[in-house]
Amino acid sequence: MRFPILLVAALSIPGAAVAHHGWSSYDATKVVKITAPLANVSWGNPHGGGKVAYQGKTWDVVLAPVARMEARGLTREMLANGKPVTLEGYPRKDGTPEMRIERVTVAGKTVELR
Repeated sequence: MRFPILLVAALSIPGAAVAHHGWSSYDATKVVKITAPLANVSWGNPHGGGKVAYQGKTWDVVLAPVARMEARGLTREMLANGKPVTLEGYPRKDGTPEMRIERVTVAGKTVELR
């Protein structure tokens, strides 16, 4: 009876890993810097997010976990929808319009997310 349970558990782990992107999906050799208003801002876990217009496309923005952003001085109000911000981060390697944000500058304040 133990073997089938262990087998099911072992087989479910890779599916869980694929369900969420890993940082190796991003190209850390290409820094993208965008100044634009954020849209669809989400303030939640496992990390915050939003959307930004860049290069004629709508890009998904992957932020840090809420606890880390708040500990470093970035608040939900600072990233309100439509508020202009400067985002610096890495694009996905596969060309998907998504970037992992390393640094946010808003109202003259720069916050390191990683």
